[in-house]
Amino acid sequence: MTEAERPGPLSGLLVADFSRVLAGPYCTMLLADLGADVIKVESPGGDDTRSWMPPVTEDGVSTYFLAINRNKRSVALDLKDAADLALATELARRADVFVQNFKPGGLKRFGLDYDGVSALNPSVIYASISGFGSGGGGHLPGYDLMVQAMSGLMSLTGDPAGPPYRAGISAFDVIAGLHTAIGILAALNHRQRTGEGQHLDASLLASAMSGMVNQTSAYAAGGVVPFRMGNSHPSLFPYEPLPTGDGELIVTAGNDVQFRKLCEVLGAPELAEDPRFARNAGRTANRDILKPLLAEKLSARSAAEWFDELIAVGVPCGPINTVDKGIAFAEKIGLEPIVSAGTGDKARPTMRHPVTYSKTPPSYPLAPPELDEHGDDIRGWLKARWQEPPSHRASSQPVSPGGTTPRAPRGQQPPLDAKE
Repeated sequence: MTEAERPGPLSGLLVADFSRVLAGPYCTMLLADLGADVIKVESPGGDDTRSWMPPVTEDGVSTYFLAINRNKRSVALDLKDAADLALATELARRADVFVQNFKPGGLKRFGLDYDGVSALNPSVIYASISGFGSGGGGHLPGYDLMVQAMSGLMSLTGDPAGPPYRAGISAFDVIAGLHTAIGILAALNHRQRTGEGQHLDASLLASAMSGMVNQTSAYAAGGVVPFRMGNSHPSLFPYEPLPTGDGELIVTAGNDVQFRKLCEVLGAPELAEDPRFARNAGRTANRDILKPLLAEKLSARSAAEWFDELIAVGVPCGPINTVDKGIAFAEKIGLEPIVSAGTGDKARPTMRHPVTYSKTPPSYPLAPPELDEHGDDIRGWLKARWQEPPSHRASSQPVSPGGTTPRAPRGQQPPLDAKE
């Protein structure tokens, strides 16, 4: 594949992806969608998510792995093997971006921590992702469920009378991956202006503190400890599922105007005039009184009928779909949520990159790779010597397996000659 065949705003950027499971791979997949050449370095046993099943595809491949590894090339390297470590070190030396989510300090013994890599590659953007940061929580394993529990999120999830629940997805892994991608782009912009690389230290717990937004702010700014409210919102009502004639409908009245329109459609305009309900503060304080009054009116029709009528007048609402129906609705409104990654027999259905770009759209040329699928090409490329004198090396670095010619990092020596 030539660079012209791999468009995108990050085309020509080489990412050494030493991450596994979710947060790191999600981050690097977003970069790969935008043209970055991502080389996924796996242990000989492969990324853990290759064995996280069910569910699986018809040919027995983990759908979890497929979700976060398109547009990458895989090479299997055993860092305990001297020859493989030499290749990994050479990849780190050539990379624009290095992403890893080992436990803090876990790569130091291989010389692949930030100090080791930046000594070879001073302009590298080195992103570390962990569960609890590299300080006092550095010894803790970084699993999303641990962070959901320890951050306080699970104390907010579930029925007030029942046990706490985890979110239906690994929410903080995903948020940490997003935050890391943003950090990488910011660091690349800084490097473009100054030539300086830097170390980014992201953690699931820090992402949780930011991602819990109003709930963490309630304590930080107001001294209020939030509590579990089921599907209710602490600051708004109605902002939750309400029963209709055939099932529940999410009904949201984020302001007084929307509440008035809701009451008009329900045929109960007097509720909007009631001083107990006319303002959001009153509706929230008197939710136990107002909720059955709204439910009584909603019971007269189906959720689908109310959805059409309420949306027509600008009242936010929606049915509670299963995932298949959620995807079907996204297709109905033209979001085209499913795209094909790869070509021919290797093509896999996958979820579209989340952002639409008017000038630099994402592309999906590569299906999620098999373990070490590109290993021979990548190992051969990493073993290649520069033949030109030092003054010409910046423009003659060996072309990557993806066809791009990565920027020659500043102040570096010629590549290693890694022997088998």
